[in-house]
Amino acid sequence: MDLLIFDMDGVLIDVSESYRKTIQRTIHIYLETCFWFERNKEWLITDEEISLFKSVGGFNNDWDLTSGFLLYLLSISGIPPSPKKKIFSSIAEALQYLQKKSLPFRISISNQLKKKHPLSFLEEVKSIGGGLKGVRRVLRASWDGWVYGSGDLDQENVIKRIFQEVYLGERFTSYYHLRPLFYKGKGLYHRERLLIRKELLNSLRKKVRLGIASGRPRFEAELALKRFQLLPYFDSVVTLDECEEEEDRILRYTGRKIKYLKPHPYSILRVVQEIGIPNPRCAYVGDVGDDILAAKAAKKKLSILAIGFLSGRNKRRTSKESLFKAGADLVIENPRDLLQLIS
Repeated sequence: MDLLIFDMDGVLIDVSESYRKTIQRTIHIYLETCFWFERNKEWLITDEEISLFKSVGGFNNDWDLTSGFLLYLLSISGIPPSPKKKIFSSIAEALQYLQKKSLPFRISISNQLKKKHPLSFLEEVKSIGGGLKGVRRVLRASWDGWVYGSGDLDQENVIKRIFQEVYLGERFTSYYHLRPLFYKGKGLYHRERLLIRKELLNSLRKKVRLGIASGRPRFEAELALKRFQLLPYFDSVVTLDECEEEEDRILRYTGRKIKYLKPHPYSILRVVQEIGIPNPRCAYVGDVGDDILAAKAAKKKLSILAIGFLSGRNKRRTSKESLFKAGADLVIENPRDLLQLIS
């Protein structure tokens, strides 16, 4: 083997207490702030429910998953449909609009959320392709006007604004040059832990070249890589930023709008291109179905193994069977097994 490529979240980095909890907190803050919901342990979002959303595919972007989950919750809350969105020039303007519009419904809606059972809903979403697009199609875009999860986070993207404040905490202002509006605590990125020890990465690095294909924004990928001192081990790191740049380039030149996040193989192929080994023998290590599907798609252009990875925590969220069903060539539970594969 010449090249070993890793996903970050759930493979190199344990994000069960960072990104997963950020999704939960963002949903809770959005409902409490925009819809006057009172926090009630009977409707709080669980780790298992987030895993169910992840399992349908198409949710490599956590901002999209948060929007999709909110659309589902509002569809069962008793709040009436509102298909059309308005355009706002500031987060404060968007927030004021949502609070005023939802005020007549504040008494009854939170009780309805106790009845959430997303499994059958998500089966339908999965059957038509998954992801936020699938959620919107199942709901016929009827609640889109209640969920502001697109655009700039200083104008109308309330979801992204909350999410980034919660995940980045004290780093939010230094990166975005904006003051926090919804969350002033410690960033949840501090809760992340390494899943693969540096000693093992060092051993792997002596035998093969290493790369990363991740759906994280570049700033957040580098935040973790620098914090854990992992940058020297990897020859290429491809992130959400590079995928979006390629999407914009294709749109400008062809007029076509194509999503390059996994399960699209673009990030994997970009790593291989950047490292520059002719006709390499590769492997990609991922922890969810979209990772495996991306590696499978890359097989059209590469000699590549799709390796599923189950960490101790991830066993509760992803089964070995689901990774094999997605097309994994093999599934490992101990990262040291990678040494045997490349020897």
